[in-house]
Amino acid sequence: MALGDQLRSFIKKQFIDVIQWTDQEEGVLVYRYPMQDMEIQNGARLTVRESQAAMFVNEGRCADIFGPGLYTLNTNTLPLLTNLMNWDKLFQSPFKSDVYFFSTRQQIGQRWGTAQPVTIRDRDFGAVRLRGYGVYSWHIENPKLFLTKVSGFGEKYTLAQVEPQLRQIIVAHISDAFAQSGLPFLDMAANYLEVGERIRATVAPVFAELGIALDQFAVENLSLPEELQKFLDTRVGMNMIGNMQQYTQYQAAQSLPIAAANEGGGGLAGLGVGLGAGLGLGNVMAQSMGAQMQPPPQPPQAPPPAGAPPAAPAAPAAAAGAAAGAAAAAAMKFCMECGQQIPRAAKFCPECGKPQA
Repeated sequence: MALGDQLRSFIKKQFIDVIQWTDQEEGVLVYRYPMQDMEIQNGARLTVRESQAAMFVNEGRCADIFGPGLYTLNTNTLPLLTNLMNWDKLFQSPFKSDVYFFSTRQQIGQRWGTAQPVTIRDRDFGAVRLRGYGVYSWHIENPKLFLTKVSGFGEKYTLAQVEPQLRQIIVAHISDAFAQSGLPFLDMAANYLEVGERIRATVAPVFAELGIALDQFAVENLSLPEELQKFLDTRVGMNMIGNMQQYTQYQAAQSLPIAAANEGGGGLAGLGVGLGAGLGLGNVMAQSMGAQMQPPPQPPQAPPPAGAPPAAPAAPAAAAGAAAGAAAAAAMKFCMECGQQIPRAAKFCPECGKPQA
């Protein structure tokens, strides 16, 4: 190397007197100041801007941490590094040390969600699978913990690298938060604000162990899987009806004509089930509606006077109408898929397209 190059290299090493992080790339959480072929001068200036923190690291050991401000580097401002370097009074200039900058601004609008349903024990429905999603915000509170437990000693660590880990922590502790709250699902769905605060209280200590402060946590939606949601809707509808027993009897009565109108659906087994259901339904309906079916007592009728002609039989027109209605009903059947009344000879349901037996 030429003498001029050696001199320029020496001057370059000797006069590193300003350390700062000016180019805060979007999404960068940790940035290591480039110290290759450079050394820090005694009395150098360290500039830490708002929403930043800086930390000196000597051979993988964390030393002094600085918040926002302008600092002159000496043994008074670097007590931990002075101890690690075994400096008695003034450190010898120049010296080498890694300097890490941290972005401490709040990371807002981060999304969380349950990729798979989370199983919880509900007071009303028992064990149910729950889905949810929302937003949360956080910031780096303890740079030393974050560096040693999360980011490591690389050149750069970004938001995209840590977010999947934080989302997994949130989802893993959601079931614990629900269990500790003791709130039934219907109460959760009606008060997202309280649910969010309970989840935040459960997750915040876990984040703190990583050097992260969980600032806000919001729940935007909680839902059950589709099949459970249908069950819930049915239950709500029954409660709105008022008498669930009568509603169940009504549903059973409605299903009997559909089963009876379709031939060959279940052979002898289907016929036995249909007969058993019919008998059971008959017993239930006889008990619950027997009182309504009883006609009021009629006063005794006086015998017809002597020589009066006997009462005329029922009009043949009524009998003919009943026979015609029975014939029309026999020519129809019900779709087992949607319950639509269709011609008995139809091979497909015109309403839902389901093939018919």
